[in-house]
Amino acid sequence: MTAQETLYEKSNKNRLSEMGELAPEAFNAFVNFNNNALREGVLSAKLKELIAVAVAHVTGCAYCIDSHVKQAKKLDMTKEEMAEVIMIATALKAGAALAHGVNALNAYDQIEEEELYKLSYISRMSEFIELNPETTTAFFSFDKLAMKRGLLSVKEKELIAVAIAHTTGCPYCIDGHVKGAKRAKATKEEIAESILVATALKAGSALAHSVNALNAFES
Repeated sequence: MTAQETLYEKSNKNRLSEMGELAPEAFNAFVNFNNNALREGVLSAKLKELIAVAVAHVTGCAYCIDSHVKQAKKLDMTKEEMAEVIMIATALKAGAALAHGVNALNAYDQIEEEELYKLSYISRMSEFIELNPETTTAFFSFDKLAMKRGLLSVKEKELIAVAIAHTTGCPYCIDGHVKGAKRAKATKEEIAESILVATALKAGSALAHSVNALNAFES
């Protein structure tokens, strides 16, 4: 495979500095925000990197996965902890699709209400057990295991889930996991920091992909 046929090469990341030359003010402002979002605060630097690893698997940014896994490893993340956060990301990304399924049920049943995201709609998720029992039950079992205390505490997992929910944009997931984090004794400040890490990673994935845009522009 030639270099021109390869869309993802680690060395592509070296072109990020060019974006700083092309749009210096916005680029520098983002870099400053990103550094602040990932800096140790009420959440440890390690937990922020664990959140970053999880969110990177939701955004699907190969560059972000590579860099944040390496950074988290420097902060003593084990391979087992990495696996746990990836399972949380998997559960939340799949769970967002299932949660949006309640809107599909409403549309199918021709429930004509102006409000598309009533909190009460989430109760319809149980209908999927009747419609597709084996698969739905298997997912709920997986989701429960992914969020169960392991190497990471329930509080840490819920904070990671809050960050991911803000990445998937699932209103039901945001509501459920913010409340779950609060039950696990997370403070509003900790929740805010987890959301800002998600913000940095979601925006950062767009910036990281800009190196592919530069390559495409010049091809």
